Amino acid sequence: MTTPVTIKTVHGKQLEPFLNSLAKLRIRVFREFPYLYDGSIAYEEKYLRTYLNSSNSIAILVFDGEHMVGASTGLPITDETDEFIQPFADADMDPETVFYCGESILLPEYRGLGIYSKFINKREIHAKKLGFSTITFCAVSRRDDHPLMPKDYIPLDEIWKKYGYRKRPDLHTTYRWKDIDEEEESDKKMVFWIKEL
Repeated sequence: MTTPVTIKTVHGKQLEPFLNSLAKLRIRVFREFPYLYDGSIAYEEKYLRTYLNSSNSIAILVFDGEHMVGASTGLPITDETDEFIQPFADADMDPETVFYCGESILLPEYRGLGIYSKFINKREIHAKKLGFSTITFCAVSRRDDHPLMPKDYIPLDEIWKKYGYRKRPDLHTTYRWKDIDEEEESDKKMVFWIKEL
């Protein structure tokens, strides 16, 4: 790090000036296992418009100087696509009570500095303020013998449990993207983790 990091929180349309930087950051970080995402700016900017169009969304942006080095987002799940809403409706959980967290990403050199806990706390405070009773996120499910899994890979499950989230294998969806070793997009299984607020 060249300078102390700064954290800026924005909502809805306030994210627009940072859209391109966030898209580039997501592509860079999600290329790592387990997402293996072979992204494009066009795909990203289309996806991130969901957050621009939600007045109750939150984006917590981390900067080192002028460079975005981390980000975390969230919004009411009812402002998300059907892939994220339907599993809750199918499980007889009212989507109107659920706040959905998107990514929490940091460049490698900024991990382990306590920023991740700020992401979690700020999103939970925001969701509570809006009156939500449940907060959730989902994570890609990869097989244990995936050929691109690094030998030193450690899942984040224990960290998520530490913050009070519990895995719901019965609550899952699929989402499409292109892996770095794929010729075209394919469905990926995503499993939800939830916490009661």
